[in-house]
Amino acid sequence: MKKLFTLLLVCIIGLDVISAQTEIKGNVKDNAGERLTGVSISEKGTSNGTISGADGSFQLRLSGTNATLIFAYTGYETITVAVAGQSSFDVVLEESSSTLDQIVIVGSRRGSRVKSETPVPVDVITPAQVMMPSAKMDITSALNYAAPSFNYNKQTGSDGADHIDLATLRGLGPDQTLVLVNGKRRHQTAYVSVFGTRGRGNSGTDLNAISGASIDRVEILRDGASAQYGSDAIAGVINIITKNTVGKLSGNLGFSGYSDPDYNAANADDPSQYYTGSKFDGQTFNAGLNYGFALGGKGGFLNISGDFSTVGKTYRQSIDEDEIPYPNYVRRGFGDGSMTGGGAFLNMELPASQNSTFYAFGGANVKKSEAFAYTRNFSGRPERFVTDANGNLLDPNNIVQEIADGSDRYFNPLIQTEIQDYSGAVGLRGGSQGNWQWDLSNTTGYNNFHFFGAKTFNASLGDATKNQFDDGGFSFLQNTSNLNFTKEIAGIASGFNLAFGAEYRFENYQLYAGEEASWKSYNEDKAPGAQGFPGYQPGDEKDATRNVVGAYVDAELDVTEKWLVGGAFRAEYYSDFGFTGNGKLATRFKISPGFNLRGSVSSGFRAPSLQQLNFSSTFTTVQGGNIFEVKIAPNDNDITRSAGIEELKQERSVNGSLGFSSRIAPGLSLTVDGYIVKVKDRVVLSGQFSADDASLNPAFTAKLQELNVSSAQFFANAVNTTNSGLDIVLEYNKRIGSNQNFKVLLAGNIQKMKIDKVNVPARLNNSPYFLSDREEKFILASAPNQKGTLNLEYGIGRFTIGTRLSLFGKIVLLGYGEDGTGVDPMVPTDADANVYVKDEYVYGAKVVNDWYLSYRLSKGIQVFVGADNLTNVHPDLAVVQAAKGWAFNCETGGPWDSVQMGGNGRRLFARAVLNF
Repeated sequence: MKKLFTLLLVCIIGLDVISAQTEIKGNVKDNAGERLTGVSISEKGTSNGTISGADGSFQLRLSGTNATLIFAYTGYETITVAVAGQSSFDVVLEESSSTLDQIVIVGSRRGSRVKSETPVPVDVITPAQVMMPSAKMDITSALNYAAPSFNYNKQTGSDGADHIDLATLRGLGPDQTLVLVNGKRRHQTAYVSVFGTRGRGNSGTDLNAISGASIDRVEILRDGASAQYGSDAIAGVINIITKNTVGKLSGNLGFSGYSDPDYNAANADDPSQYYTGSKFDGQTFNAGLNYGFALGGKGGFLNISGDFSTVGKTYRQSIDEDEIPYPNYVRRGFGDGSMTGGGAFLNMELPASQNSTFYAFGGANVKKSEAFAYTRNFSGRPERFVTDANGNLLDPNNIVQEIADGSDRYFNPLIQTEIQDYSGAVGLRGGSQGNWQWDLSNTTGYNNFHFFGAKTFNASLGDATKNQFDDGGFSFLQNTSNLNFTKEIAGIASGFNLAFGAEYRFENYQLYAGEEASWKSYNEDKAPGAQGFPGYQPGDEKDATRNVVGAYVDAELDVTEKWLVGGAFRAEYYSDFGFTGNGKLATRFKISPGFNLRGSVSSGFRAPSLQQLNFSSTFTTVQGGNIFEVKIAPNDNDITRSAGIEELKQERSVNGSLGFSSRIAPGLSLTVDGYIVKVKDRVVLSGQFSADDASLNPAFTAKLQELNVSSAQFFANAVNTTNSGLDIVLEYNKRIGSNQNFKVLLAGNIQKMKIDKVNVPARLNNSPYFLSDREEKFILASAPNQKGTLNLEYGIGRFTIGTRLSLFGKIVLLGYGEDGTGVDPMVPTDADANVYVKDEYVYGAKVVNDWYLSYRLSKGIQVFVGADNLTNVHPDLAVVQAAKGWAFNCETGGPWDSVQMGGNGRRLFARAVLNF
């Protein structure tokens, strides 16, 4: 493969040297005569492009004298200009009243496709739109309020899921959305979620590991695209475009915090029952800076960004005895974790020859985070504490807390993580004889996720001074090499674009053990391992690799000036499970100049990740003086095979969409897109199976007993699902006179998911524990059935005022039940212990209202202040009204699950934005 790429590169450069060239230069201004910096300038039908400099000037080598240039800039109308043999000219851009004219990269291999002309729905979102007028300090949470079918919940009380932010599209899993950066595949995190309300059993891509200051815009393709981009693109594709400006300094400083008098634990009648912080908690500081340098005099640039963030913990409890009359002894420390992190990103281009450009981009991100585990109460489980021979508590470092009335003592272990994320891409692209455009690149990404335990004990060790543990972790490396060709071929109908290419990908997943004291049992009378998060054991360690080779062909035909038809086919071979092939057809028809119909149908796939194939976790427990293990067994383990779990195979999907985009009136646009996604063999984490369960196959339970495993669970192709829904985006922009503007944005999603089939292996005798009722609810609640945002904004002179109304639809989840299995979970009522009710939590629909105000102090400085969730709305409590004694039996162990808008309440913020 390396030899093939080298040979092709030599041929490409040779063709590049002999191809015909011409050069164009000029200036870009607005209608007031101000020069515009950072305008995107591209040659239609090619990959040639540049940006305007600090003085508005541009210079670009073209494929010929009859080229057409496209000028695009956020907030301005996109225009096309025919060169027609000219060597220089100036361009004036008018302010835009719609986003439908924006140029998009994702969704089409054709260069310079306008958003309104794509045959599939694409959202284009800028950080300035969603982050600046908001208390949300990261791109993931901000996008949750901007894109209709983008869904994200900050996880709380869910081990590693508290430390990373994974989002979904169209109610599917976080690993069923492909993420690109500048059109190149981004690596996933090494983490695979085993707890939490979203993405259980899934990995995914951490968007927050990309420097927020480096992001120019985010393109969200809401359509299946496996035939175009490969594995993971079942739900869609997120393409992050980084900044390429030069001579422009931009930055922002932000501060926010939560003011929640209703549920902040510091307001409890007896705060000694809980861990508490400030009454203005979750304090967050964020700073970002970006600057670009010109390289050479032919459009080269080096753009550099940096970010730093610190996030404080939040502390939430139900403190009203009329709601829940009992203190939460399950999670005395409950709320979002803390985080300190920073990163940097660079993006560069440099002309390498007359018609080729060298480019590189990449970044680094490092963060440390900390969150509470479940509470350990001395009255309930004294074996989890270090004691002397007489049973007296040993706590020289004052880790254990005491309730004010002396009724109990407790501690909450802390789960800490150190997450390192690195990425880099280099490439060469250009044009060759015959107007072929080519792009050769290599992209590498690495993620390391390391766990630590703090303020905790290994009680069996007997050493009360040992309170910090290295619990081990995992890493993931991905290297992707691409070679792509594209050509706009004249003379076929009204236009024909052909693209094809090949890809080679290498992946490596490693799981490494923690220190011995983090997992070992030293005394059978005491709880073994670090409390809160026992370390990974040597038997869990893995070092797995795989290779992937793929090729694709992609074509778009303008049958007429109004009718576009596109098709793609992609074949890939995985060294660990074999071959897959997928296709796609898409079309768009211009019924009128302002109304386009569009639709697509495609097949898709997602290869089981190395994380799902190889993750292993072993927890040692002592039962009746005997040591047993509770194990999440990897796919190749003897336990997995004895259960009849087959080798993981690809998830397969069929996608269909139909919709339209319309300019209803000047400044008013509407897009509506319906979709259906059928996924077969979704990979999820099963429930736990006990070695004492007589209903299971004797060969399976015998294997568990032979290996001293008391219970086990597995990753399996467990379920088939169907998602259907409707995305709606209505946008209105109106300028009033010379200094007023009014904007309206309505983005909504209506969706429904159903489970078509649960694929229980025959050897498990149709066991309900394979995918319990509780686990099914988590899958179905990946997104609310309704979600919508209405943003109203009015500006006059230097002032802008705006408000957002965000609707989060109803979600229904189940508790563990009295028996803890989650199978038809029931709990006894408070009135009669012999009468049982369903352990069901109904989180009703909620509307959250945000307000913001901005003032432009000068041309380069703008300040924002405001409040998210001004009226302090929270999810409904996770309590069955007839069985309040069983409160906190939910996934988090807190007053509610991690759903909808989250549980922290009102968030105040201030932000300064700099542009020079």
